[in-house]
Amino acid sequence: MKYLMTTMLLSLFACLCWQCSAADTSASQSTETMIAENGNFTIKVAGLGAGSVRLVGMLNDQQFLADEATTDANGSVTFTKDEPYRQGIYFILLPNNANFQLIIAEDQTFTLSTQMNDLVGSMQVEGSVDNQLLYDNLRYEANYQQAYNPLSQQLKTLTEGSAEYKAVEKQRQQLVADRKNYLDKVFAEHPNAFFVKFKKAGQNPELRRDLPNDAQVTAYRMEFWDGVDLADERLMNTPVIFNKLKRYFEELTPQQPDSIILSLERLVERLPSLENSEYYKYFVNYVALNYEPTKTTLMDSEAVFVHMVQNHFTYERAFWSDSTNIYALQLRADEMAHSLVGQPGPNVKAPDEKGQLRSVYELKAPYIVVYLYNPDCEHCQEQSPVLVDLYRNWQQQTPPLVDVYAIAIDTEDALWKDYIAKTGMRWTNVFDPSNRAIYKTYFVNVTPEVYVLGPDRKIIAKNLNVSQINEVIERDQRKRE
Repeated sequence: MKYLMTTMLLSLFACLCWQCSAADTSASQSTETMIAENGNFTIKVAGLGAGSVRLVGMLNDQQFLADEATTDANGSVTFTKDEPYRQGIYFILLPNNANFQLIIAEDQTFTLSTQMNDLVGSMQVEGSVDNQLLYDNLRYEANYQQAYNPLSQQLKTLTEGSAEYKAVEKQRQQLVADRKNYLDKVFAEHPNAFFVKFKKAGQNPELRRDLPNDAQVTAYRMEFWDGVDLADERLMNTPVIFNKLKRYFEELTPQQPDSIILSLERLVERLPSLENSEYYKYFVNYVALNYEPTKTTLMDSEAVFVHMVQNHFTYERAFWSDSTNIYALQLRADEMAHSLVGQPGPNVKAPDEKGQLRSVYELKAPYIVVYLYNPDCEHCQEQSPVLVDLYRNWQQQTPPLVDVYAIAIDTEDALWKDYIAKTGMRWTNVFDPSNRAIYKTYFVNVTPEVYVLGPDRKIIAKNLNVSQINEVIERDQRKRE
């Protein structure tokens, strides 16, 4: 059951989808894009014939329809526009759903000619350095993979360290070195080409094999964004930024609130400016949405949310949002901020079944489970009997290691008391019909909510299933030994 849940008010990017018009997608072009030539390029596909051809653009992980035109009987079509197209990576989508890439950068007058039966291999480029580099590279990479993949498969069948293994590995490493030399040459000869910025951004750092394993991962993470020009927002009109961001947070960052926050801040520090930066807007929205408390299994995702709102969704920094949205987010974060892991558990005082005020801190067991539930909540009805069984086992210990302080939420006095009797909840039960006793104390997104307080009465875990409580306590005990 969701409790006091408000919709997350993040004003994000405009919808970019197949239905968006070219006019819509050109509205937020950067200054660099606006100085480009007006769009005027020709696509020729021998063997295609007449049909509708779509020009599909990209904004991070989204696609949008930038333009549409009809080829003549010879498969030729010219895309024209009275203003520049947004600079970035595009796809030409043919009537049979075959497609091929192109780059639209400052120079938007060029011709791409190819054949229907070999779109990449037969591509001829006139008037565009970026597209020539793109197709030279696509053909190189195809040949590279054709040579590299069989060697990788062969290595799996060989004994590591054997003479044959070493010989095959040497061949593979030579291919890797040749590819690096090839790219370095392209990068050096065309330092200002958009293709080079795009390709550099997609490269991964080399593993620091001289370091221990943990240090290798740290160094890799720290160097992961070195090849990305974060002053060039055109890269957001390609898939490279989204792909790197996803890997950076999901694979290279430990899934713990402190690590996620640190990874974000290190990334933000790389930005040349935060003012009106589309990168800044995208990065903070990506983290806020992906670690929003109701959408992740991360323990204490509220810590990420609170940090994001208090440090980035502010009136000074969140230029993409209005004051009403920011106020709502700040209010929500303030409610969450009082019950984060590592903080002292709030000492709630509320009336029990007899009307007597009972507080969390009056319980003397080393560990306290704060259990917030609603009698009508289906999941609570599943979890409460499990907790009752655990409590009986805890009470058999001398002295008991764990006690329970249960707070009923959003219910009525009679329903609450009936529920206690029906479930056999013999621990400390409290209920405040006004909810004033728990406001800004233990934050609840979904009931039941479980917090565990340690011997020092700090929160050691939250967002748990009841079945996880013993494991959490045992782990904490080991830490304290």
